[in-house]
Amino acid sequence: MRLNKYLSEAGICSRRVADKIISEGKVKVNNKVITTLGTKIDLKEDTVYCYNKLVELPDKLIYLALNKPRGYITTKSDPKKRKIVMDLIPREYKVYPIGRLDKESEGLIILTNDGELTQKLTHPKYGHEKEYRVKVNKKITTDYINSFKRGIKLEEGIAKADRIDTINDYEFNLVIHQGWKRQIRRMSDKLDNEVVSLKRIRISKLKLNKLKVGEYKEIKINEIIS
Repeated sequence: MRLNKYLSEAGICSRRVADKIISEGKVKVNNKVITTLGTKIDLKEDTVYCYNKLVELPDKLIYLALNKPRGYITTKSDPKKRKIVMDLIPREYKVYPIGRLDKESEGLIILTNDGELTQKLTHPKYGHEKEYRVKVNKKITTDYINSFKRGIKLEEGIAKADRIDTINDYEFNLVIHQGWKRQIRRMSDKLDNEVVSLKRIRISKLKLNKLKVGEYKEIKINEIIS
């Protein structure tokens, strides 16, 4: 098994973050620091340490749905000591958040120790949708809606809505399968219309529904994807 996948399946972090900490020399295999990406390990023979702590695969896969409040960072830890989503769940859960939801946004977050699910939900090639309720500070125009549908150029490439449905003059529901940093806010900024509130209300099959702000619940994988 690849070392980054092992760290992901152990609930340490996503594969993307695993590659980062491996390259930084934070991971050891059999007391030897590993910095080569793509390194493979033998599950029967090798012992893995991350930040000098033993890493073992979980006996049970865990899935949590959390309604993230504004003001929380979607990460497992933060050197600046800001509020993080992990503060909202009991410490006995050895999980990490999937994907991004910026500090000023709120709504649905999935936390898990399932590395395979993390890969499927975060990689655009799998096409899993995320749906958001968005409010902007200027009236929504036809040109605004059509620009989201056609695509808007960002640093990473063309950001595009899979579907957009207006609710009123200032609010709309937006479905995307991309997941770039602050993507929706940057798309709207390009059209000179600031996002004043953003809430994620669905990830793939899983809906936020009546989960209260700051609350979490255990869920099953078939509630998320088929």
